[in-house]
Amino acid sequence: MQRRDMLQILATSACASVLPHEAGAQTAFPSKPIRYIVPVAAGGGSDMVGRTVCERWGKALSQTIVVDNQGGGGGVIACQNTVRAPADGYTLMQGYVATHGTSPATRRNLPYDPLKDFTPIGMIGGTPNVLVVYPQLAANNFPDFLSYVRNSANQISYGSAGQGSLTHLTMELFKQQVQGHLVHVPYRGIAPAFTDLIAGQTQAMFPGLAAAMPHIRSGRVKPLAVTGGQRHPQLKDVPTLEELGLKGFDAMQWYGVVGPAGIPSTVVKTLNDALSAVLKAPDLRDKLAVEAVEPLPMSPEQFSQFMRADLERWTRLAKDRNIHLDT
Repeated sequence: MQRRDMLQILATSACASVLPHEAGAQTAFPSKPIRYIVPVAAGGGSDMVGRTVCERWGKALSQTIVVDNQGGGGGVIACQNTVRAPADGYTLMQGYVATHGTSPATRRNLPYDPLKDFTPIGMIGGTPNVLVVYPQLAANNFPDFLSYVRNSANQISYGSAGQGSLTHLTMELFKQQVQGHLVHVPYRGIAPAFTDLIAGQTQAMFPGLAAAMPHIRSGRVKPLAVTGGQRHPQLKDVPTLEELGLKGFDAMQWYGVVGPAGIPSTVVKTLNDALSAVLKAPDLRDKLAVEAVEPLPMSPEQFSQFMRADLERWTRLAKDRNIHLDT
């Protein structure tokens, strides 16, 4: 055997002995910190949900998850940065009803596709919206309010967190079903909307339950009904709209995890398995209860179907109510 042939055999053998180790190293996930983009400024309820989940999720993955707050543009900036990131599982985003539901349904020319441009990882959880009214309004319960709304002599206005927000679209869905007339007064956020509701400048609103609970407990607003399939533990005496005969009100403020399109299925499974285990822990349920969020673990396929159905719901309503906004 010639020396050249011997060297080639030795080189081939060396490569064969190294390749399995290298292949294993390449498939190990996660092998470095994960960036978790939250599309709102630090300090709010959505940020709290993300940090609470990531703290436990990182431990389950034996890796650090770094929360990166990217507010601005109604979530557009965060979505664009997520879409542009490598599809390796090391950049994830907390998608929610605004970024993947109401905004795409109502806003023209968004620079991302809420379904095609993202990989669904899993659901985190959701919180219902609650119909609240000014306490001095002549309506002590939902039937009273319905009669009040349908009385053409009454001039009723409702506040929202802004055009195209979930608080806006939920009330539009209500108006569509009861065929009542309420004047929309959009605000720049839920806080100023509550200020005017408490003062009686507006008469009704459909805020998220977490934002409403302090005002409900203090008696500054009166709860009449909640969205969702069942009554919420924090408002056991308040009926659901489904109970009251209105259909399609299983809508909620939801939070989930997405990444850029094309993340390998093995990486998605690793992330989802760990996330689902974390969401089933009783201590996490107690932590999320502060924001009235109920954990809702889902497989990536279930979460994908959920997002598609939610987007279709709000797109259909926006079309029916002629709600189309500029970005």
